[in-house]
Amino acid sequence: MMTSNFKRFGVPILVLSLLVLVGCAGGRRPVLYPNAHFHSVGEARAHADVDRCLRSAKDFGAPVYGGTDVARDTATGGVIGGAAAGAWGLVRDGEKDAGNRALAGAAAGGAAGLVRGALRAGKPSQTFRGFVNRCLSERGYGVIGWQ
Repeated sequence: MMTSNFKRFGVPILVLSLLVLVGCAGGRRPVLYPNAHFHSVGEARAHADVDRCLRSAKDFGAPVYGGTDVARDTATGGVIGGAAAGAWGLVRDGEKDAGNRALAGAAAGGAAGLVRGALRAGKPSQTFRGFVNRCLSERGYGVIGWQ
Protein backbone atom coordinates (compact mmCIF):
# COMPACT_ATOMS: atom_id res chain seq x y z
CA MET A 1 0.00 0.00 0.00
CA MET A 2 2.85 2.38 0.79
CA THR A 3 4.36 1.85 -2.68
CA SER A 4 1.11 2.70 -4.47
CA ASN A 5 0.68 5.86 -2.36
CA PHE A 6 4.23 6.91 -3.22
CA LYS A 7 3.56 6.40 -6.93
CA ARG A 8 0.31 8.29 -6.65
CA PHE A 9 1.56 11.25 -4.62
CA GLY A 10 5.34 11.10 -4.22
CA VAL A 11 6.37 10.99 -7.87
CA PRO A 12 4.24 13.99 -8.92
CA ILE A 13 5.51 15.97 -5.92
CA LEU A 14 9.13 15.19 -6.79
CA VAL A 15 8.60 16.12 -10.47
CA LEU A 16 6.92 19.39 -9.48
CA SER A 17 9.74 20.15 -7.06
CA LEU A 18 12.37 19.65 -9.75
CA LEU A 19 10.44 21.88 -12.16
CA VAL A 20 10.32 24.61 -9.52
CA LEU A 21 14.05 24.20 -8.92
CA VAL A 22 14.84 24.58 -12.63
CA GLY A 23 12.44 27.51 -13.00
CA CYS A 24 14.01 29.40 -10.11
CA ALA A 25 17.55 29.03 -11.35
CA GLY A 26 17.53 32.20 -13.47
CA GLY A 27 20.07 34.89 -12.65
CA ARG A 28 19.15 38.03 -10.78
CA ARG A 29 20.56 41.50 -11.19
CA PRO A 30 20.76 44.57 -9.00
CA VAL A 31 18.33 47.42 -9.58
CA LEU A 32 20.08 50.78 -9.67
CA TYR A 33 18.70 54.01 -8.29
CA PRO A 34 18.68 56.66 -11.03
CA ASN A 35 21.01 59.06 -9.20
CA ALA A 36 23.17 61.77 -10.78
CA HIS A 37 26.00 59.31 -11.54
CA PHE A 38 23.61 56.93 -13.29
CA HIS A 39 22.30 59.78 -15.46
CA SER A 40 25.79 61.10 -16.21
CA VAL A 41 27.12 57.75 -17.50
CA GLY A 42 23.93 56.54 -19.17
CA GLU A 43 22.04 53.26 -19.08
CA ALA A 44 24.42 51.33 -21.39
CA ARG A 45 27.48 52.14 -19.27
CA ALA A 46 25.58 51.39 -16.06
CA HIS A 47 24.58 47.99 -17.48
CA ALA A 48 28.22 47.27 -18.38
CA ASP A 49 29.35 48.28 -14.87
CA VAL A 50 26.80 45.92 -13.34
CA ASP A 51 28.12 43.13 -15.56
CA ARG A 52 31.69 43.90 -14.44
CA CYS A 53 30.74 43.82 -10.77
CA LEU A 54 28.83 40.54 -11.20
CA ARG A 55 31.85 39.02 -12.96
CA SER A 56 34.22 40.34 -10.29
CA ALA A 57 32.13 38.77 -7.52
CA LYS A 58 32.31 35.40 -9.27
CA ASP A 59 36.04 35.77 -10.03
CA PHE A 60 36.85 36.55 -6.39
CA GLY A 61 34.97 33.47 -5.23
CA ALA A 62 31.78 34.92 -3.75
CA PRO A 63 29.26 32.05 -3.73
CA VAL A 64 26.56 32.96 -6.24
CA TYR A 65 23.90 30.65 -4.82
CA GLY A 66 23.66 28.81 -1.54
CA GLY A 67 23.33 25.34 -3.14
CA THR A 68 23.85 23.56 0.16
CA ASP A 69 20.71 25.28 1.43
CA VAL A 70 18.56 23.13 -0.88
CA ALA A 71 20.11 19.92 0.44
CA ARG A 72 19.89 21.15 4.03
CA ASP A 73 16.23 22.18 3.65
CA THR A 74 15.37 18.82 2.08
CA ALA A 75 17.09 16.83 4.82
CA THR A 76 15.63 18.99 7.59
CA GLY A 77 12.13 18.66 6.13
CA GLY A 78 12.53 14.90 5.90
CA VAL A 79 13.69 14.55 9.50
CA ILE A 80 10.96 16.81 10.89
CA GLY A 81 8.23 15.22 8.76
CA GLY A 82 9.33 11.69 9.68
CA ALA A 83 9.54 12.44 13.38
CA ALA A 84 6.19 14.23 13.49
CA ALA A 85 4.30 11.63 11.46
CA GLY A 86 5.94 8.76 13.36
CA ALA A 87 4.96 10.28 16.68
CA TRP A 88 1.42 10.77 15.42
CA GLY A 89 1.35 7.12 14.34
CA LEU A 90 2.43 6.00 17.82
CA VAL A 91 -0.20 8.13 19.53
CA ARG A 92 -3.00 7.25 17.18
CA ASP A 93 -2.47 3.62 16.22
CA GLY A 94 0.28 2.30 18.46
CA GLU A 95 3.32 0.63 16.93
CA LYS A 96 1.47 -1.12 14.09
CA ASP A 97 1.38 1.92 11.79
CA ALA A 98 4.05 4.25 13.19
CA GLY A 99 6.71 3.09 10.71
CA ASN A 100 4.53 3.68 7.65
CA ARG A 101 3.47 7.07 8.95
CA ALA A 102 7.07 8.03 9.68
CA LEU A 103 8.12 7.02 6.15
CA ALA A 104 5.25 8.95 4.60
CA GLY A 105 6.00 11.97 6.80
CA ALA A 106 9.67 11.87 5.85
CA ALA A 107 8.78 11.79 2.15
CA ALA A 108 6.30 14.66 2.50
CA GLY A 109 8.66 16.69 4.70
CA GLY A 110 11.55 16.08 2.32
CA ALA A 111 9.46 17.21 -0.65
CA ALA A 112 8.38 20.34 1.24
CA GLY A 113 11.99 21.06 2.18
CA LEU A 114 13.07 20.57 -1.44
CA VAL A 115 10.46 23.03 -2.68
CA ARG A 116 11.42 25.56 0.01
CA GLY A 117 15.09 25.26 -0.88
CA ALA A 118 14.33 25.47 -4.59
CA LEU A 119 12.35 28.64 -4.16
CA ARG A 120 15.27 30.23 -2.33
CA ALA A 121 17.93 28.79 -4.65
CA GLY A 122 17.37 31.35 -7.41
CA LYS A 123 18.33 34.18 -5.08
CA PRO A 124 21.98 35.23 -4.97
CA SER A 125 23.70 34.61 -1.66
CA GLN A 126 24.09 37.49 0.81
CA THR A 127 27.84 37.45 0.26
CA PHE A 128 27.45 37.71 -3.50
CA ARG A 129 24.88 40.53 -3.24
CA GLY A 130 27.04 42.37 -0.71
CA PHE A 131 30.09 42.13 -2.97
CA VAL A 132 28.20 43.43 -6.01
CA ASN A 133 26.47 46.18 -4.01
CA ARG A 134 29.79 47.42 -2.67
CA CYS A 135 31.44 47.24 -6.09
CA LEU A 136 28.65 49.35 -7.58
CA SER A 137 28.67 51.75 -4.66
CA GLU A 138 32.40 52.34 -5.13
CA ARG A 139 31.63 53.20 -8.77
CA GLY A 140 29.04 55.78 -7.74
CA TYR A 141 25.81 53.80 -8.13
CA GLY A 142 23.05 53.21 -5.61
CA VAL A 143 21.52 49.73 -5.46
CA ILE A 144 17.89 49.72 -4.34
CA GLY A 145 17.21 45.98 -4.68
CA TRP A 146 17.61 42.87 -6.80
CA GLN A 147 15.33 41.33 -9.42
